[in-house]
Amino acid sequence: MTAGTVRVVAVVVTYGPDVAETRRLLEAVRPQVADTVVVDNGSAEPVLADLRAAAASAGARLVELGANHGIATAQNVGLDHARELGATHVLLLDQDSLPKPDLVDRLVTAIGSPSPDGRPVAAVGAVASDDRDGEPAFVYAARRFGPRRTDLPATDGRMVEVAFLIASGTLVDLAAVEAVGPMADGFFIDHVDLEWGVRARNAGYGLYAVVGAELEHQLGEDPRYVPGRERSVHVQSIPRNYYMVRNTVLLVRSSALPAGWRWGYAWWITKYVVFYTVAVAPRRRRVPLMLRGLVDGLRGRTGPMPGSVGTAVRAAV
Repeated sequence: MTAGTVRVVAVVVTYGPDVAETRRLLEAVRPQVADTVVVDNGSAEPVLADLRAAAASAGARLVELGANHGIATAQNVGLDHARELGATHVLLLDQDSLPKPDLVDRLVTAIGSPSPDGRPVAAVGAVASDDRDGEPAFVYAARRFGPRRTDLPATDGRMVEVAFLIASGTLVDLAAVEAVGPMADGFFIDHVDLEWGVRARNAGYGLYAVVGAELEHQLGEDPRYVPGRERSVHVQSIPRNYYMVRNTVLLVRSSALPAGWRWGYAWWITKYVVFYTVAVAPRRRRVPLMLRGLVDGLRGRTGPMPGSVGTAVRAAV
């Protein structure tokens, strides 16, 4: 979309996608943006051949990385290509998301409006939901001990301040990216959007979800219900257990998080490890990776997980 001085380019990150789903995404976003860039994180043939055809059909630029470099690197590559295409703003999308027809119009209107608290706006985001669990949208407000899922007002178009934005469906101001810095390549996957959001807020920017800007998005894999817990848990793949533990430890050890958030995330990752150790098979594969993630986090190790498994993780947030 080009409106006045606003030129939006969509950046879609893929890895071994269901190409039919990705085709629907590309066709849905095509009339809403000026250009689309698809960054593929090393999909294998014949999926890649089908993806080439889908991108060409939708008039999208396909960038093939040849290997899985992680969501952060793929997003940064996409941002660079968006700049080449003259973008002022970038709409980040995952391969399994589906934007509503008016998503970009709503986000552009919001990002061009004064923020509720007077801060400059780094990014605005869709109200994303997962049809598999039937639960409220993935919108997280800042609380004393970290981000917490929050209810939204009924006012259409309302900008709601959030702790961070789920990457898919986020409209980012490239001027803010220049000031805050790119996505953290070293995180590879998991907490990439959170880490960037923390840096943006620390730099004085605001992040806002926009009521009525809707996106369907699958977060994690299989939603499961746990006794004593009101909301479902989205079970993650085995490799992502490593990244979630390691990157949470990296965040807790950093000076970027407020003290209350560090305590909150330390408690959260403890519960995470216990849940996957007790309730999710195969434990003999998950537990060693979580322990490795803990050690690597304490050592400050970043980048892909050591060994071949790290290249096979699905590149989604």
